[in-house]
Amino acid sequence: MKIKNWMKPDPKTIHRTALLQEAAELMKKYSIRHLPVVEDDQLVGFITESDLRQFSFPSMVEDIPVHQVMVLNPITVNANASIETAARLIHDYKIGGLPVLDRKKLVGIITASDLLSAFIEVLGLFKASTRIDVVVDKKTGLEDVTRVINEHGGEIMSVAIESHAARRKVHYFRLEKCDPAPIVEALEKAGHKVVSVME
Repeated sequence: MKIKNWMKPDPKTIHRTALLQEAAELMKKYSIRHLPVVEDDQLVGFITESDLRQFSFPSMVEDIPVHQVMVLNPITVNANASIETAARLIHDYKIGGLPVLDRKKLVGIITASDLLSAFIEVLGLFKASTRIDVVVDKKTGLEDVTRVINEHGGEIMSVAIESHAARRKVHYFRLEKCDPAPIVEALEKAGHKVVSVME
């Protein structure tokens, strides 16, 4: 899934010479926490709600221009990159959002909450579903689990795996809502261990 399908397009921006007061007012008016800073239609910085928090009194933001507080050379991401790329950048740099560029032109912003929405959609978390947690038999492998599920009427929506090293890896199979009993029985018969079932 590409970032351009999940970003907020045509973001509100602010000029580098604008005052912090204007940035604060824009964020409040549009209920946003990130503002790209531009000059001559080029991205030159990024300012966030947390950058403004250090100026706790209104009088403090009246005379300070944005360029004195903004993040210079902010981390950016390409509109055609994957949401996984954006998630990794936000995680690694511990930031809340990224300006999105297309051929060096600012086209949007993607935030941690946008990414959460995307992953919820991909994983089908808000759809009626059945989840079967399985320790896959090493001899027959993951392919055999998917075969068993498909043969017993299960439609796989997503598969996840524990990222932490463990003695036994648990795979989480989210299926379209179904009766899990015949699938569980067939998986156990095929040598896989079903750890839990959630409906």
